Amino acid sequence: MPAAGALYRRALLGALPGLGGGRRSAGVPAVELAVGGVAVDRAHLADYDRVCGFRLTDRLPATYPHVMGFPLALRLMTAPGFPIPLTGVVHVGNRITVHRPVTADETLDFTTYAEHLRPHDRGRQIDVVLVGAVDGEEVWRGVSTYLGRERTGGGRGRGEWSPAPAGSARWRVEPRVGTDYARVSGDRNPIHTSRLGARLFGFPRPIAHGMWSKARCLAALDNRLPDAYTVEVAFKLPVPLPGTVSFTRLPDGGFALHDLRGRPHLVGLVR
Repeated sequence: MPAAGALYRRALLGALPGLGGGRRSAGVPAVELAVGGVAVDRAHLADYDRVCGFRLTDRLPATYPHVMGFPLALRLMTAPGFPIPLTGVVHVGNRITVHRPVTADETLDFTTYAEHLRPHDRGRQIDVVLVGAVDGEEVWRGVSTYLGRERTGGGRGRGEWSPAPAGSARWRVEPRVGTDYARVSGDRNPIHTSRLGARLFGFPRPIAHGMWSKARCLAALDNRLPDAYTVEVAFKLPVPLPGTVSFTRLPDGGFALHDLRGRPHLVGLVR
């Protein structure tokens, strides 16, 4: 796997004037990256489970292969031909399909590619696909949708939120969630770990990783999940650190995370 730290440094340097920040493709890069034979580090898996609230078992949580293959996806996203710069990108959605349970004694092969570059009223969106296979059989697939903000003017509308459903649990999200999840995920974007880094991108204080929020919700649903399923989430308002959130399990496989004013942080569906 590529070293995530070096890739982040490349992205930050590329954002500086004169150092390559303008080299962006107008389309989806025609490239697929692959790494084979990725083994599960059981100590790391246990650390991840603790940070996200999962029970300690040998079965991989649905979100864990995303962490295992994230450096490969990051390598794709930091390549000069990738159409959206990593700095300032917003993770707006994620869909994971678990075809069967994957256990810690299995070795995975990962491939990643980008598709569906499309316009958005605040810039452009693109899907980054990450596929995990065991012995040539696809066992896991993740699709992350990223927004590259490219247009200004008009501001960001606050929108009209539907009334929040009654929460079934309330969670206090402490500042260490940002640094702990950065450690176990390799996603060291400073908007999650540094007050200064957050302010540079328009946030008054650090915000939780979207994939931590998704994982924490799935941990709350863990005993209700089947062996094979798809779970899709849309990330709405960021979760500030520290903060308090309300988790709700909805009918027909839905779930949501709101702030105490009823505004949505995340809405999801298991099917």
